[in-house]
Amino acid sequence: MEKRVIANLEKCYSIAPLTYQGRQHILVAAEKKNRCILFDADGNEEATVWEGPGGVMTMVQVPGTDGQFLATHKFYSPNDSKEAKIIIATPDGEGKWEIRTLAALPFVHRFDILQCGEVNYLIACTLKSGHEYKDDWSNPGKVYAAELPKDLSGFDEEHQLKLEVLKDGMLKNHGYYRVIEDGAVSSLVCSSQGVFRFYPPKVQGGEWQTDQLLDVSASDAAMIDLDGDGEMELVVLSPFHGDEASVYKRTENGYEKIYQYPERAEFLHAIWVGSLAGRKAAVLGHRKGARRLFALLWTGEGYSFKTIDDDCGPANAFGYSYKEKDMLITTNREIDEIAMYTFGEGDL
Repeated sequence: MEKRVIANLEKCYSIAPLTYQGRQHILVAAEKKNRCILFDADGNEEATVWEGPGGVMTMVQVPGTDGQFLATHKFYSPNDSKEAKIIIATPDGEGKWEIRTLAALPFVHRFDILQCGEVNYLIACTLKSGHEYKDDWSNPGKVYAAELPKDLSGFDEEHQLKLEVLKDGMLKNHGYYRVIEDGAVSSLVCSSQGVFRFYPPKVQGGEWQTDQLLDVSASDAAMIDLDGDGEMELVVLSPFHGDEASVYKRTENGYEKIYQYPERAEFLHAIWVGSLAGRKAAVLGHRKGARRLFALLWTGEGYSFKTIDDDCGPANAFGYSYKEKDMLITTNREIDEIAMYTFGEGDL
């Protein structure tokens, strides 16, 4: 495995893939007031998308576009996000992006665009719904949704997308992960109330489906078939910004814990699942204590883990394949480092 620092960015945080001008790219943006950077798939910096305002928790490409994407702005912390919003970033093809408001949504933390048939749906999650003082959690977050038009040119500060509440009462509504199973897309959402799965309408104008998978307080979760039995396991970080990383297996009685990472990984935050170095892996990272980046793996006899990097404090991670190599990008927030890890066969 080879590690390369591709940039230094204070409080680097959000990562997203972007297809632009016919090529793979990676977006990385800052949690605090700093810029958003466009990299090519080799990790070379190509452009600054914006200099500010930062507060970027999530970025998602608009399906079918050449480089247009949505992003959160002005979510600086759980205590400083009353002005948070979702914006539209549209490239002019010459290295600059037009920024317009899609929807003002205080405390919006995660969101996604789900494609179902010919329809795009926006699902958005707020960490909380308001507060009166620092660390006030008395107003739980919500999950919102809306049908997203393919043409977003009509939205701006005065003409915003209307969102409807799918679920409320979501205390510390932090975790989000897109899941594709049997060709169908869904959303995992985590809060103190547990892990929930949201399915978009099967027909336009229909109802969303919501299932609760766990009633365990969770910060983040993802799903992947690590053991190769054809059934996806549930990888869970708990509680909110917690120190337990676990694997759950679906049984007749629901999901049951079958493995727990043996260390207390303080302030778990990064989570990505996929193929890396020829193996299925769940890549996790925590921001305090050892500040480790590691992979959960199936050995053939049980679950194990392998450390990828130490003392780096990753906030997020994203893996992809490029030029027959597996790459992992991490925002090592605690040391202001955007890192690229390149894996070969047998590196995990």
